[in-house]
This record gives sequence, structure tokens and C-alpha cells, in this order.
Amino acid sequence: MKAKTAISALKSVLSERISTSEADRSNHGGSETWFAPAPPDAVVYPETTDEVAEIVKICAAHGLPVIGYGAGTSLEGHTSAVKGGVCVDFSRMNNVLQVSDQDLSVRVQPGITREDLNRELRATGLMFPVDPGANASLGGMASTRASGTTAVRYGTMRDNVLAMEVVLADGRVIRTGTGARKSASGYDLTALFCGAEGTLGLITELTLRLHGQPEATAAAVCAFPDMDAAVNAVIMTVQCAIPMARIEFLDSLAVEAVNKDADMGLPVQPHLLVEFHGSEAGVAEQAERFGEVIEDFGASGFDWSAKPEDRSRLWAMRHRAYYACLGLRPGKTAVVTDVCVPVSRLAEAVTYTREAIDAAGLTAPILGHVGDGNFHAILLIDPENAEELTRAKAVSHQMVEQALSMGGTATGEHGIGMGKMDLLVQEHGAGVDVMRAMKQALDPKRIMNPGKMFS
Repeated sequence: MKAKTAISALKSVLSERISTSEADRSNHGGSETWFAPAPPDAVVYPETTDEVAEIVKICAAHGLPVIGYGAGTSLEGHTSAVKGGVCVDFSRMNNVLQVSDQDLSVRVQPGITREDLNRELRATGLMFPVDPGANASLGGMASTRASGTTAVRYGTMRDNVLAMEVVLADGRVIRTGTGARKSASGYDLTALFCGAEGTLGLITELTLRLHGQPEATAAAVCAFPDMDAAVNAVIMTVQCAIPMARIEFLDSLAVEAVNKDADMGLPVQPHLLVEFHGSEAGVAEQAERFGEVIEDFGASGFDWSAKPEDRSRLWAMRHRAYYACLGLRPGKTAVVTDVCVPVSRLAEAVTYTREAIDAAGLTAPILGHVGDGNFHAILLIDPENAEELTRAKAVSHQMVEQALSMGGTATGEHGIGMGKMDLLVQEHGAGVDVMRAMKQALDPKRIMNPGKMFS
């Protein structure tokens, strides 16, 4: 009854920009991974911050959950309406509001995707570098504190979000941060909402740090005799302070998958995919130094190219890697998990993960943004096979426990969502009580994305 009453009130605000159709609800209640569908009661399409604030006020008055939605590319069930409610789809709030080229910053609405933003910036000589692989919305990327292939050089969303506009659980609108590059003023509320996964408020505007487009770019791929050699080459590259823009790892199974999906023709061995940014001379020097490092680890086939078509093909393959991996077991799904460890422990962590996967009898490629110690396992499962799902979850938990024992974290970029709520406690201990207190203070009715992050 409360949902019907709230939806009726929302229709008076949004007119035709609210949908209760089964198709729209279904499209907004699924997941890229193994989580069961959980559609909302309605989907709304706001166009302004004022409309978002009014939506939240109505939902708060009726005790109806509110779930933010960007591009739907998150991997831990973040956008599933597990307790029903209203899905706030930000696809119509997708504008670039202001480019400050002299300040190297841009103001955007949350629904714009990273690819669309970079198309808008192309003529300015600037770029937004954070690349999680999927063409995610920037509001969603901030909400999950995303990173990705370029984090080793340019940092994560945490490093590139300067300020936000946020609608709180009672409909109040606040601004966090400023356009300045630093501040010592009060609590860092921008950092609080960056990574809150929509559990504290809805982001309606972001001010982002921009970077200059590099004068020259080159990319390369190289094979290694085994997994240890590839990962140890990464560790040595980082320790030698070679300023890589990207350094990605694919194990043999992942290479097999992308070969089938993109006709890459790579040797079925562990590979590194790398990219260099800088001046023409600087890029050449970086590539030469990297070649010297990997030679000591038995690398083969290292050949770098500055041709845009070669780079585009390489990174298009990497960005499709998840779907390529799904192709190893057609018609199945995956428990997708990630951990992040200190780079010095990376080889040990990856080896442990492969052993845990093999012991569980699972098919699971390993790949990741290993330049900053972050890697993923794509644990392929039959969603109808409960025992297989149990084994996959057990491996995911083993990975996290090993990462925590090494001084790492339960997730480097996917977030907690529904899949790792118990592991949040394992990592932070009593710190979770502080997080709960913040949640209670900002969202006492618990309407903001319930069922995520906290049990």
C-alpha cells in the first residue's frame, strides 16, 4: 500500500517520467553477475537535482527505499531492489555543466558515462583517465569508488573527485568539497560519499579532476612462461619506478577466452598488457626500460606500437574480457570477486588464488590491474547448481582472508554491495560500528539502498 501511495505522489511530480512496467522494472533489478533478480516497484527518470530531492522526500515520507542507478555495470548487486522501492535512473542527468580548462577540472551530472565525457573533452586537450573497463556512469563510479586500468598512474575515483552535490535521505541538498585542489576545512564529506554505494545519499553533480592528453601513447602485449614470472615482472616494474599508464595481467585461461572472443591469436600463456604515456622520447624510453625488465623474467613477443588502431584493438579486447570469460561456459554466470594487496605480496596472492580455484574444481580465469596490486577472479558457475555456487563463494572468502592476512583489502574496486557484507566486518572490525553510526545519523529510516554494505 505504501508503494502505491508513494508512486501516485511521484507521478504528480514526474508525469510520464515514472514507469511501473514489468520490462522497465526487470531491466533495473538485475545484475551482471550471479545475484537473483530483484526489481523495484517503480523506476523514475529525474532531470534536475530539485526533482531528485522531491523524489527522496516523497519516498522518505512513505518509508519507501531509494536505489540509485547509473549504467547498471556494478558487480556486487548494488542496484538490486532487494526490499523493493524506487529506482532513480540518472540517464537523463547526463550533461557536462562546465569545463574549467585552466583549473583542469569539469563539473558534470552523474548520468554521463566516462566515454561520453572524454568525447566532449577531446577538443580541449584534456581527459578524464579513470577507466574501470565498462562504460560506467560517473555517478556510479564515484558511488563505488571505482578505479580500473589506469589507476596505477592516475589514481582512482577517490583521487579524482574534487566535489559533489548530494541529496540526503530527507531530501536536503548539500555540497561537499570545492574546486580547490586541497582543503583543511572540516570533515572530508566528499570522501565519505565517494564509495558509500548509495547508502548515504544520491550524487547529483560531480566536480572532477582532469589531466592533459599525453603527447604520445604506445601499447604492447607480452607473454610469459608461467604466472609467477608475469606477476614478478609487474612487481619489478613498479619497484623500478617505470611510470606505466596501464599494466594488466591475464592468466592462460583468460587468454584462451579473449582469443575465442576477439580472435587475438595470442599464445595461451600468461600475458601482460601495457601502455605508456608521455612525450615521444619518454614513451620510447619507458618501453625500452620495460623491455629490459621483462627480459629477465622470460618474456616473449614484446613489441610495442604507437598506432591508434593497435591500441584500440588491444584495450577493446581487455574491456570485453569479462564477457569473453563467460564464453568459456556458455549460458552460465559468474561470481566475480576482486581483492587488492600490497604490490610486494602480489605474486603470492595470485598463486594462492589459483591453487584455491583448482582445489575447488572451478573454471575461473584470473585477470586484473596488477600495477596497483588489484586482481579479479571470474568464478564461472551454473546458477541452478547450489553446490557449485557454495564452492565459488568459499573461494571468494578464501581470497579475501588471504588478502587481509597480507595487509590488503576485501575489494579494490568492486565494492561491498550484497556480496561481501560479512567481509566488511572481517576487514574493519569495530570500525564498522562507526560506519553504522554514520548511516543511522544520515539515514535513520534506512531508505537509501537498503540491503547493501550492512546486513
